[in-house]
Amino acid sequence: MGRLTDAVKHLLIINVLLFIATQIYQEQMLTWFSLWYPEHPNFEWWQIVTHMFMHGGFFHIAFNMYALWAFGTPLEQMWGRNKFLFFYFSAGLGAAILHTGVNYFVFHDGLQALVDQGVDENQVMEIIAGGQYSPAWNDLIGADKVDSLLSAFNTPAVGASGAIYGVLVAFAFAFSEAELMLIFLPIPIKAKYFVPLLIAGDLIFGFTGAATGIAHFAHIGGAIAGFIMMWYWKKNDFNDKRWN
Repeated sequence: MGRLTDAVKHLLIINVLLFIATQIYQEQMLTWFSLWYPEHPNFEWWQIVTHMFMHGGFFHIAFNMYALWAFGTPLEQMWGRNKFLFFYFSAGLGAAILHTGVNYFVFHDGLQALVDQGVDENQVMEIIAGGQYSPAWNDLIGADKVDSLLSAFNTPAVGASGAIYGVLVAFAFAFSEAELMLIFLPIPIKAKYFVPLLIAGDLIFGFTGAATGIAHFAHIGGAIAGFIMMWYWKKNDFNDKRWN
């Protein structure tokens, strides 16, 4: 991978500085800069970008920053700073769009179920906007659907993982024969198999809900955005000169 490239270096610095700030001013930082559901009172437009620099804990940021360094460095060396940054933030945007879209479907599916049971929609919105809910809803639509509705509305997204998944897809395109290893499976796997394996895991966990607390569809959104960009650039021969 050679020396640490400029864009990767500055992304690492910003992420670390904001992580330190979050440890000091946790509630305020998470309120301002996490990606909240668009109908939530805490939502602001800038969170579409700032959530990529927020992390929930040491291991969260450690894994993401390691992946940014390990897989982003060779891509920036190949593409240059401008093209890499465009790709990185576009993948992060794709992650935010899919994550928010899935939450919109989940939230409004639960909301419509309550409305169908005779609950006033405005009343529901007023209650959950105040950080509360009615236990009677569990009897009307089931506890699982209520939990999903509340989680979609109240749980903000943080982390660079969506953008990182886009970077992983780009790495698999550019260095398909490179051998990588999963921490829990120390067997060399070529990048062209390794990355799809990770994405398949997110698809399974995302649809089954087997691993909570992880924005699986944000990962998938970043991977899809990365795939579309790599496919389009390859098809249209977007060489590095266009980004100088």
